Amino acid sequence: MSTSSPEAVKKLLENMQTDLRSLSMECKKKFPPVKEAAESGIVKIKTIAVRNTGILAALKENSLEVVQPFLMGCGTKEPKITQLCLAAIQRLMSHEVVSEAAAGNIINMLWQLMENGLEELKLLQTVLVLLTTNTVVHDEVLSKAIVLCFRLHFTKDNITNNTAAATVRQVVTVVFERMVAEDERFKGVAEQPPPVQGNTNRRSVSTLRPSAKDAYMLFQDLCQLVNADAPYWLVGMTEMTRTFGLELLESVLNDFPGVFLQHQEFSFLLKERVCPLVIKLFSPNIKFRQGSGASPAPVEKPYFPICMRLLRVVSVLIKHFYSLLVTECEIFLSLLVKFLDGEKPQWLRAVAVESVHRLCVQPHLLRSFCQSYDMKPHSTKVFRDIVNALGSFIQSLFIVPNTGNSIVVGAPVGGSGSGAQGPGCGPGAQGTVGVSGNLNVQATFEYHGTWIPLITVSVQGSAKATYLEMLDKVEPPSIPEGYAMSVAFSALLDLVRGITSMIERELAVEEEVAAEFKDTHPDQKWQAQPGAHLVWEEMVSACWCGLLAALSLLLGASTDETATENILKAELTMASLCGRLGLVTPRDAFITAICKASLPPHYALTVLSSNAASLSVKAYSIQGQSVQIISPSSDSHQQVVALGHPLSSQPQGTVWLTAKNIQCMRTLLNLAHCHGAVLGTSWQLVLATLQHLVWILGLKPGIGGALKPGRAVEGPSTVLTTAVMTDLPVIANILSRLFESSQYLDDVSLHHLINALCSLSLEAMEMAYGNNKEPSLFAVAKLLETGLVNMDRIEILWRPLTGHLLEVCQHPNSRMREWGAEALTALIKASLAYKHDPPLAQNQRLQLLLLNPLKELSNVLHADIRQKQLESVLQILQSQGDGLGPGWPLVLGVIGAIRNDQGESLIRTAFQCLQLVVTDFLPTMPCGCLQVVVDVAGSFGLQNQELNISLTSIGLLWNISDYFFQRGEVIIQELEREEEALQKQAQEKGETLNRPFHPAPPFDCLWLCLYAKLGELCVDPRPAVRKSAGQTLFSTIAAHGTLLQQPTWHIVVWKVLFQLLGCVRTSSTTADKEKIESGGGNILIHHSRDTAEKQWAETWVLTLAGVARIFNTRRYLLQQLGDFFEAWEVLLNHIQSAALSKNNEVSLAALKSFQEILQIVTPVRDPGDAFAVIGVPPVLIDPISASGPGRPLVRSDSLVERLTRYNGAELQAPPPGEESALEDSALWWSAWNTWYRTGTDSTRPPSGPAEKFSFIPSQPFLTALIQIFPALYQHIKANFSMEDLKKLGVILHGAVSVPISSDASPFILPSYTEAVLTSLQEAVLTALDVLQKAICVGPENLQVMYPAIFEQLLLFVEFSCKPPQYGRMETKHVANAKYNQAEWVALNYVPFAERSLEVVVDLYHKTACHRAVINEKVLQNIIKTLRMPLGLKYACPSESTWKLAVSSLLKVLSTGLPVARQHASSGRFDTMWPELANAFEDFLFTKSTPPDNLSIQEFQKNEAVDVEVVQLISTEILPFANFIPKDFVGQIMAMLNRGSIHSQSPSFTEAEIDVRMREEFSKVCFETLLQFSFSNKVSTPQEGYISRMALSVLLKRSQDVLRRYVEDERLSGRCPLPRQQVTEIIFVLKAISTLMDSLKKTQPENVDGNTWAQVIALYPTLVECITCSSPEVSSALKEALGPFKDFMQPPVSRVQNGES
Repeated sequence: MSTSSPEAVKKLLENMQTDLRSLSMECKKKFPPVKEAAESGIVKIKTIAVRNTGILAALKENSLEVVQPFLMGCGTKEPKITQLCLAAIQRLMSHEVVSEAAAGNIINMLWQLMENGLEELKLLQTVLVLLTTNTVVHDEVLSKAIVLCFRLHFTKDNITNNTAAATVRQVVTVVFERMVAEDERFKGVAEQPPPVQGNTNRRSVSTLRPSAKDAYMLFQDLCQLVNADAPYWLVGMTEMTRTFGLELLESVLNDFPGVFLQHQEFSFLLKERVCPLVIKLFSPNIKFRQGSGASPAPVEKPYFPICMRLLRVVSVLIKHFYSLLVTECEIFLSLLVKFLDGEKPQWLRAVAVESVHRLCVQPHLLRSFCQSYDMKPHSTKVFRDIVNALGSFIQSLFIVPNTGNSIVVGAPVGGSGSGAQGPGCGPGAQGTVGVSGNLNVQATFEYHGTWIPLITVSVQGSAKATYLEMLDKVEPPSIPEGYAMSVAFSALLDLVRGITSMIERELAVEEEVAAEFKDTHPDQKWQAQPGAHLVWEEMVSACWCGLLAALSLLLGASTDETATENILKAELTMASLCGRLGLVTPRDAFITAICKASLPPHYALTVLSSNAASLSVKAYSIQGQSVQIISPSSDSHQQVVALGHPLSSQPQGTVWLTAKNIQCMRTLLNLAHCHGAVLGTSWQLVLATLQHLVWILGLKPGIGGALKPGRAVEGPSTVLTTAVMTDLPVIANILSRLFESSQYLDDVSLHHLINALCSLSLEAMEMAYGNNKEPSLFAVAKLLETGLVNMDRIEILWRPLTGHLLEVCQHPNSRMREWGAEALTALIKASLAYKHDPPLAQNQRLQLLLLNPLKELSNVLHADIRQKQLESVLQILQSQGDGLGPGWPLVLGVIGAIRNDQGESLIRTAFQCLQLVVTDFLPTMPCGCLQVVVDVAGSFGLQNQELNISLTSIGLLWNISDYFFQRGEVIIQELEREEEALQKQAQEKGETLNRPFHPAPPFDCLWLCLYAKLGELCVDPRPAVRKSAGQTLFSTIAAHGTLLQQPTWHIVVWKVLFQLLGCVRTSSTTADKEKIESGGGNILIHHSRDTAEKQWAETWVLTLAGVARIFNTRRYLLQQLGDFFEAWEVLLNHIQSAALSKNNEVSLAALKSFQEILQIVTPVRDPGDAFAVIGVPPVLIDPISASGPGRPLVRSDSLVERLTRYNGAELQAPPPGEESALEDSALWWSAWNTWYRTGTDSTRPPSGPAEKFSFIPSQPFLTALIQIFPALYQHIKANFSMEDLKKLGVILHGAVSVPISSDASPFILPSYTEAVLTSLQEAVLTALDVLQKAICVGPENLQVMYPAIFEQLLLFVEFSCKPPQYGRMETKHVANAKYNQAEWVALNYVPFAERSLEVVVDLYHKTACHRAVINEKVLQNIIKTLRMPLGLKYACPSESTWKLAVSSLLKVLSTGLPVARQHASSGRFDTMWPELANAFEDFLFTKSTPPDNLSIQEFQKNEAVDVEVVQLISTEILPFANFIPKDFVGQIMAMLNRGSIHSQSPSFTEAEIDVRMREEFSKVCFETLLQFSFSNKVSTPQEGYISRMALSVLLKRSQDVLRRYVEDERLSGRCPLPRQQVTEIIFVLKAISTLMDSLKKTQPENVDGNTWAQVIALYPTLVECITCSSPEVSSALKEALGPFKDFMQPPVSRVQNGES
């Protein structure tokens, strides 16, 4: 409720009336005047209340009267009344109803009370209410009121004193507040010109307004009083203390600085009165030196209360009025610095340090000092002195310890109860255990045994003083230990914090302005105000030495984590600031200090010592004292957290790291992390230190260069406490983050960082030379990390980075180079994977730049580096293969840079890369690189470390060729574009285009390169490689050759195929014949491959076959080349030399190839057209070329063959022109010549003795050779002459004569007993068969060749009895050969001869009537040939031979005899008959005896054959005797005669004699003889005569036999006759009976009388035989005698006969 509201007013009136009533009541008895006054006052009030609306104003007007009763009441001096009155007065005052006059009266009344010593507190209260509620009191009244309060301050009563002091302070404040309010009111009003100054004796200033004047007068008197002079205005003062005066001065100066700054009158007071006063009062402190009691003049001792208050005043003056009092402040500050001296009393130093602290928290003030003093010439360097003074103060505390300052370690430390702030309670602090084991909770500084506790003195940034506030103390207080140090420490920290944050703020503002300026004026350069920079630089230059000295000392001495943290933070912010301002020396100095603190004491690190040396030269002179930077003490009582080995080339002992070292390290990391941009060259220091720390802690680089805790096995044993173990991952993490933050550095800073890392790395490399100790990998790992995070601008740092890492890769220390390679490859992989802008695909230069180091690695000889290089290539391919583009040649170069001395694993890795390229990336690379791919794949084929890789790489070449084939068109287009570009370049330079196989088009060149590579592989020393390469080469040419242009084929044939054949032939013929032992390990080599020669043979075989196949399948295409005939000749020459090689495998294969090129179907002009013509869908054509290593090889001519079978008619080739036919025949005759030469050379028997002869062609070879003839003959038959036939015969004969080696015979001859032809013999017969068939269907003139064929065949027939000789070789018969000896075995020629014979018979059957056959006496020759087996009969090597010979003879004769008879007259067959007669003779009456083991059945079969011959004679010869020469017939008859009377061979056993007598044969002969004897068809007497003569001979013989038998029988008596004789007689008897039968059947007139006579003459002899004893003879005799009955009849007269 406000005092002017109606309720308040009403209440006031009521209260006043109550007060007046009370007053009148109290004064009723003793003081009547007062009572009356009170009552009239009641009336007055009532009146006012009734009359006026503005009651308060009316009250104020009449306040004199209203107040009067109360004043009178006070005058009674009665306590009760006085109290009542004062309360009433106060109420009036509080309602502001007291006028000026009334106020004066009240003051006077209070003064009287004061002088009487009444109600002192109430008085003070009243004065205060009066002065504070309104401004009616001023000028003298005011001064009187103030004096009143001063007077009360000096009473005897303590409470009154204190209350008065407080009132004085409040009143003084009120006076100045009125002035401030007044200034506010008159703000806009112009000042009046000052009137003439009056009242000069009071030093008043008339220009001031009333309140200002009061304030001025008051302040001026306070100065007078402090100076112990009489006041001008405060009249009536009796006493005053200097301390109270100084306090009042301080409070005015501190609370109302504006008054002094705005009014020059007041400023004048400051300069003229306050400053001299302060300087005067300071004098005892300045002169006093502690302990200088013996000074000549007794010096006034400094007095603590005054001194302390003076310092407070000075602080205020400097803080608020520095700008006014520049010179005076210089003096004050110099004094302050002096008070810090060691010789001054402790309390004085303490308050001085507190004052300095107050300055230190005001950076703007400090800046002003710097500007005003330090930067002015010839002026004291005040700012520098302050800082240095603080530093030397701190040093002095350590160096000149007070007694009792050295305390026992670990004992609880006393002092201001600040133990709670020890590190044990700080967040994250570890309880630092002192040596004795008690918990040392006190934070302390310790230096050389001096311990100074650290007390918490103030919150950071505010200088809360302790001793400057002790206004009640009169005696100097005792300063607790460490207090001064703690304050000085806080002051230092605040100083650094203040300066740095101020400058940094201003820098930030400046940078912002600069940025804005740049945005608005992009083309202009921003110019900073030089002034500001100069000030900042000066400030730093002035303070850094002192700060560094002090901070370094404190850092070394600190035992508390928080304190250490603060010191480090100060050093760090200073370093950063120096860096930002470009002050290199101080920056490096601070960084060096941190670095040194991070490392163990006395750690030898050159970078730091050189730097420190340059620093320690500067001894900082502080007020004449020389102060060295004290290096931290080594025996600090610190917790050791890690033991490790120093990083140096010489082995040293262990070093230990303390918790503080780790803390410093973290600061260092923080510095580098947050302020990397300003470090510049100091990176060197920072990184060197970090490297050593990392080494001591045993951090090792991991993936991406990040460090991980962990020791390599060979490293020194690091001991880490659990305390640091938890820190390590954090440190490692910060380390990584530090290098990650390099992405925010500008380019220059980044270069500084990289240069520093490189030079560190070079040092590490130097150290690692010549020993295999674990090297320091810090620099390499961090280069990697830096590179990885700066990918977006990798180009600017790539060259220095990779250049250095490449050097590292060549280092002899394996661990070092391993990391170099790790770093380099990781960078390359990351840089390729990074999404650059523009992308790499469009920035070819960058891509090549990034890939280049990968290529450079190929020059490093260490295998581990190459391994790494190739592994990374593999990864690059897997991740970025699609985007390599122009980088392919580089990558392929790396993959292909393999050498045989590099070891398997390298080659294997490189090969994996190549496989990946071929399987996945061929389509993505520029076609120009395809040739490189082929070369690289080839080089893998040629390496000899790993066979499987060689083989697989050949497979890759096949895949590449497939790729060429499938994407041919695309490749052609791209290659032609490239070719044009290259051509253009070459023309510009005036050079010719240099490309392998140049004139061929680029795509063909690609193929040629592929073929050439495969060709190289085909002559590799390893057989498996040769085989695989050969197969691939020929498959590729077969499958994809169609893509080549025709002229290119010329190169393929001559440069690829024939060149290859030549090399292979040379290698094969010169290959080693030494046996190769097992192929390593337990692989056995088959005997057919156990010499190099045999292995090369296989290659030769493959190559020849391949070339032949190409000639076969691509014949049409090749024929269109100009020099096909030459090529054909060369090919045939190769075939011939292979066929004649002394290796069965090669020779046989050569013939196979020969066969292949002869089986050529008529070439089709263009396969496509032909298929179209016959309506074959083109799909059919495709599979021909789609064969590959994994697919069955389709012979490309097979389709044509298939089609020929189905569509023979339609697929006739267009008729070739004359010249092509001629050319063809030339080719075939060339082939015939080759065949002939080969055949002749291979079948020619050896001329020398057998021993010298080593090589005999094998059967399969000869077979193949002969089998070629039929095919070849088809093409040359038109001109095949007798001459050629003779040549052929020689070869056939030679071939058949070749013996077999005994070890092969079991395979060729199934067994001796089976009559089987060998395939060679089959082939020979087939060849002749082909010939004779050709003659058969051929023109007449060919038939002259028949006899030659017969001749050849008959030669073969002879082999049955007379095997051919092969040179002078000894051949054994198969049966006698021992298989285990290497002998030559003659073949069993019987089956062959017999088959030849069959052919002869067959052929003769067809050709018997041909003129040539007749003319050349073929039949005679056949018979002549057959005579041999027929004559030998049982003596033939094989029984079947003579049987076949007989049957053949019979067949031939059945055909030939009619012809012979027909041409009998010509005489061409005259010579044949004797041959034939001899043949019959030799056969029927052979000289050979049947074998003993011949069974009866067999004998009978053989007899049947003989019988057949006789029957032939009886049917085919004798009936035509008149056409046959008589001699021949005579011979036949004589033979029959001989046969009919058979004399047995003497060897028969008794029992078989009857069978063995050839009775059947004899009988047939006899019958035939008889038949022709009695034949009525006798055409010539000659013939009849022969038969008659034969008969008479026979009868005569019978007569003789019978007679001899009778004779012998008689003589023998009882003894039986010999078996033969009995048999003979039996035969004779049977002959007689046969004769009788014949006579009976014959016409009697045909029988000669002489014959009858002889027959009848036999009878008596027969009768004589009856007496014989043998039953067999008897039975035969009966049969002989029986027929005689037919002739026994009565004789008849002839007449009768005739009549009848």
